[in-house]
Amino acid sequence: MNAFDPRTYIERIKTASIIDAIGRTYAHRAYLLDLVTPTPGRVLFGPAATIAFLPYRQDFYDAKIHQFGRLFYQAVGENPKGKVLVMASSGYADISMGGGTKFSRLQNHGMAGLLCDGRVRDFDELAEYDFACYCRGEATRWGGDTIMPYAANVPASIGGVAVFPGDYVFADSSGAAIIPAGDIQAILEEALRVEAEDARSIETIRHENPEDVLKGKSAEH
Repeated sequence: MNAFDPRTYIERIKTASIIDAIGRTYAHRAYLLDLVTPTPGRVLFGPAATIAFLPYRQDFYDAKIHQFGRLFYQAVGENPKGKVLVMASSGYADISMGGGTKFSRLQNHGMAGLLCDGRVRDFDELAEYDFACYCRGEATRWGGDTIMPYAANVPASIGGVAVFPGDYVFADSSGAAIIPAGDIQAILEEALRVEAEDARSIETIRHENPEDVLKGKSAEH
């Protein structure tokens, strides 16, 4: 029996089908909208490694502790390859959370990419890397005097969605989905069924009789 490999699903499903699949089991919000990317066409997929940011506090800030590089390595652990760095902005959607220099670490360690609910800098530079990046937009100004990286490997709220370390992230041009780690296989298989159902509905609509639809004799699609 072949081992389950979630990566084999990503070319056959979309964010919308994943969200429908999650909604058949859970009632909580699991999607993020209005994301942009310097890497159009790339799908982001992998288990989450989290860094939570807080509003900057000068009296509390310690450069040795609240330092991106330190928290990055705490978050990704000994096996960073294929993981998604998820950064929570604490609601500061228009503030830069980093740029090409800091995020070169993702490239160096073969990570799948980055998801954050703030802005990032250096889109041109990020587009040259191999990983995918989804965020709220591009920034030009440094944001370290507004928010600071605070904790790694903690539950994070990103765009109104709870993300726990190890949850799976899927993002494409339509948005992002956060998949509970314990249900990854079931959710992806259900997403395939959603895709198949949609395909059958498209075929049904292609052959529908307009008079039957007007009279309410056909199923709603």
